[in-house]
Amino acid sequence: MPLNVKPIDASATKYADNASRAATEYAVNAAAGAEAWARQTAASADNYGQAIAASGIKNRFRSGVVKAGAAKYARKINDVGKDRYGPGVSAGKDDYKSGSEPYFSTLASLSLSARKPKGDPANYKRVEEVGKALNSKKLALLGG
Repeated sequence: MPLNVKPIDASATKYADNASRAATEYAVNAAAGAEAWARQTAASADNYGQAIAASGIKNRFRSGVVKAGAAKYARKINDVGKDRYGPGVSAGKDDYKSGSEPYFSTLASLSLSARKPKGDPANYKRVEEVGKALNSKKLALLGG
C-alpha cells in the first residue's frame, strides 16, 4: 500500500505560516535554554573535534556548498539578510565593543620599532610586532 504523503506545497505553506506566528514563543523558549545550551555545547568539544576530523568531511562540506550554490546564497541575502543586517549590527554593538576592547587596548599599548623610509623591508618588523601582540592577546583570552 502506498504511503499517503501531503503535497510539498501544502507542507511548506503550513511550515512558514506556523513558524511566522511562533517568533515570540521561540524567543522565550530559546532564551530560557541558554544555560543548558552553553553547558551542553561546551561539553561536546570532543564530538566537535571528531566531527571535523571525520573521514570525507572536506568532501561533504564542499558538496553542501555546491548543492546550495551561489544562487541560493544571493537569494537568501536579498530575501532575509538585507532586512536583518542593520538591526543585527545594532543589536551586536555592545558585543562588538566588549569583544574588541582587549585588542584595541593591546594596540594602544604597543611601542613599535622605529619607522623606516617607505619601501624599507624593516617596516615589515612593525607589522610582525602588531601581529604577534594581537595573536598573544587572542591566545590569552582563549586560555591557550
